Amino acid sequence: MELRFTAPVFSWRGPAPHHFVRLPDDDAAVVQDVARAVTYGWGMVPVTVTLGATTWTTSLWPKDGSYAVPLKLWVRRAEGVELGDEIDVALTIDV
Repeated sequence: MELRFTAPVFSWRGPAPHHFVRLPDDDAAVVQDVARAVTYGWGMVPVTVTLGATTWTTSLWPKDGSYAVPLKLWVRRAEGVELGDEIDVALTIDV
């Protein structure tokens, strides 16, 4: 299952300071429908993400009734992404 969306980059000081994008509500509902079957604990959902020419594996973090996609520092640097930028993201839920 592939999802594509555009969202702003935000910073969250949660478990560790990091940059994220939030899934739109409709996409979050789709993920919630399959999360129980693919989560490995704490509601984390394994995904493969593509931003520009960069693809990596990570996990969606449940946050405020939705999910957040963590943007690793090396990804942000490779794609020139800064806090507040609107970015186009494609992700596939890993089964």
